[in-house]
Amino acid sequence: MSTAAWSPVALAVVSAGVGRPGPTRLLADRVAEAVCRALAAGGARADVEVVELHRLAVDLAHHTTHGRVGLDLREAIAAVVAADGLVVATPVVAASPSEVFDAFFAVLGDGVLSGMPVLLALSSSSWRRPPGLVRVVRGRLTDVHTRPVPTTVFAGPADPSVPTDPAGPADPSVPTDPSDRQPTAPGDGDESGDGDGLHARIDRAASELAAAMRAHRR
Repeated sequence: MSTAAWSPVALAVVSAGVGRPGPTRLLADRVAEAVCRALAAGGARADVEVVELHRLAVDLAHHTTHGRVGLDLREAIAAVVAADGLVVATPVVAASPSEVFDAFFAVLGDGVLSGMPVLLALSSSSWRRPPGLVRVVRGRLTDVHTRPVPTTVFAGPADPSVPTDPAGPADPSVPTDPSDRQPTAPGDGDESGDGDGLHARIDRAASELAAAMRAHRR
């Protein structure tokens, strides 16, 4: 039996959406499946642990106000810290990630995720992506010393299987006509490949994360 079979790699999937099953979770699942395929192509088997942050909202609020870490939150942190790589999916509302996304990563101690490979996936109900959006959200992850892969997956309302997220309505000042969709702003820090289909973007990011996870394990 191969070494990979004896010692599978651990993939933690952090979903910061609010629906059940919402578009953010559906996107996270699609990305995780692609990562598992990419790992399998390299001879590795993945153990996947899913952390749904909306279920931790009360624990996160208690931590914010009282500094207490509840059992469920403690277990979620342990799963993320023990992983060889992360898929982090969040809806974006008003050019920011969800509140539970910010709250969860604020709980993690400095350096706990140092060097951890991360694939960031964003779901949005708007056709337009505000300039600097990817940089802002990736910055939240680099603040805790993770290492995001180059490609960020961005799923908008035109992408199949990614319905509007109930985390919040689209900005009413933003046109929703496809002809108004704007390209990525220069210097956004990605690479999410607006010219590609969602499937191609996911596969590219998944391959990058699989390679980073293998390197991180060595």
